[in-house]
Amino acid sequence: MIAFLKNKDNWPFLRFWLAQLISQFGDRVHQMALVGLIAMRHPGSSFELAKLLAFTIVPVFIIGPIAGVYVDRWERRTTLFICDFVRGILVLAIAFYVMDLPSILPVYALVFIIFAFSRFYVPAKMSFIPEMVKEEDLHIANSLVTVTGMIALVLGALFGGLIVERAGPRGGFVWDAATFFFSGLLVFSIPRLKKWYRERPGALTAGRAMLAAHKTVWAEIVEGIDYIRSQKEIRFIFIMMSVLFAAAGAVYVVIIVFIQQALNSVTKDLGFLAVPLGAGLFLGSLAYGKCGDRISKWKTMFWSLILGGGLVACFAAAVHTTHSRGLAAGLAFVLGFVVGPVVIASNTVVHTVCAAHMSGKVFSALEFVMHLAFLMAMLASSYAAEFVSRAWILMGVGVIFLGVGVIGLLNSRGERPFAPINMGK
Repeated sequence: MIAFLKNKDNWPFLRFWLAQLISQFGDRVHQMALVGLIAMRHPGSSFELAKLLAFTIVPVFIIGPIAGVYVDRWERRTTLFICDFVRGILVLAIAFYVMDLPSILPVYALVFIIFAFSRFYVPAKMSFIPEMVKEEDLHIANSLVTVTGMIALVLGALFGGLIVERAGPRGGFVWDAATFFFSGLLVFSIPRLKKWYRERPGALTAGRAMLAAHKTVWAEIVEGIDYIRSQKEIRFIFIMMSVLFAAAGAVYVVIIVFIQQALNSVTKDLGFLAVPLGAGLFLGSLAYGKCGDRISKWKTMFWSLILGGGLVACFAAAVHTTHSRGLAAGLAFVLGFVVGPVVIASNTVVHTVCAAHMSGKVFSALEFVMHLAFLMAMLASSYAAEFVSRAWILMGVGVIFLGVGVIGLLNSRGERPFAPINMGK
C-alpha cells in the first residue's frame, strides 16, 4: 500500500484519501453531537434518538435514486466539492442558530437537507475511485478507503466524544463544519480524469453524456434497475449488504443507550469503545487488503455474519453482567476485526463488474437498499427497547444473524456463484 501511494500517478488518489479521512472524522464528531443533543433534550430515550437518526436515512429513499442519475451525468470532482461546502454551511447553521430554537423540528429539517446532499456525495465518491486508479489497483484503493473510514471512526468517536462531553453539541457541529470545508478544498485540488479511465470500457464519453442528458430521470432509474437485475454478482452484493445493514440497524441505537446506561456516561464511553472497535476494523481491513484476492468474497461475508453475530451477543451478555469497560473494549476490538473486510469485498466486486457509466446509479441503489434495511431494523429494535431489556434485544439480534451466516455458508458449498471472483486477470 505504501508503494501504491508513493507512485506519482496515484497522488490524486492520495489527496482524495486524505479528504475522506478529514471528512469522515467530521462525520463521527457530527454523530456524537447529535447523540449529545438528544441526550440533552430527551435523556435515556432510544426512540427519540432513532427518530433523529431516521432523518439522516430518509433522504436515501427520496433523493438517492435521482442522485444516482445525476452523478452519472455530472463531473464527479465538482459534485464532491459542492456537496462538502454546502454541508459545511448547513452544519454551521445548526450550531449557531437552529439548535437554540425551542422546537427540535428545525434540527430535523436541516439534518434531512444535509444528508440529502450526502446522497449525491456517496455515489460520486465511490464512482470517482476508478477515475483515479488503474483497474488492477482497485482492490488496494478500496482497502485504503475502508481503512480511512476505520481511522476516522476511531479518532472521530474518541475526540468527538470528548469534544461533545466538554464543549457540548455546538462544539461538535463547529468541528464538523470545519472538516467539510477542508475536505472540499482537497477534493477541488485533484486534477481532472486520468488517461486510463477515459479508455476503460463503459466510460462516460462526451457522446454518451449528451445522450444521457436527453433521457428522462425516470428512464435512467429504470435502466439502472434493469442493469442491476442482469448482473448476478451485483444482485448478490445487494442481498448481502441488506442483511449486514439490517444487523447494524438492529443494534445501532439500542447499543448506544445500552452502553450509556451500563457504563453510566453520555458520550465518553461511546468514544472510548470506538477506539478498540475502530482498531479492529482497521487491522481487519488491512489484513484483508493484503490477502483478499485469495479469499472467496462471498464466504468472507458469511463468516463475518457468523462471527459478528456471535460477538454482539457475547458483548451484550458480558457488559450487562460485569459492567466492565476492559471486557467491552476487548470484545469491541474482535468484533471490528471480523467485520472489517466486508465493505472492501463488496465494493471491489461492484467496481470490477459494473460499467463505469452505470456506477452512480448502482451505488445509489445500493445505498437505498442498505439504508432501508438499516432503518426498518433500527426503528423496530428501538421501539422494542421501550418494552424489552436492551441486553436481550442485542443478544437476540446477534443469535439471529449468526444463524443467517451459518445457513448461507452451508448453502454456498459447491456452488459456483460463491467461488472467488477473477479480479481482471
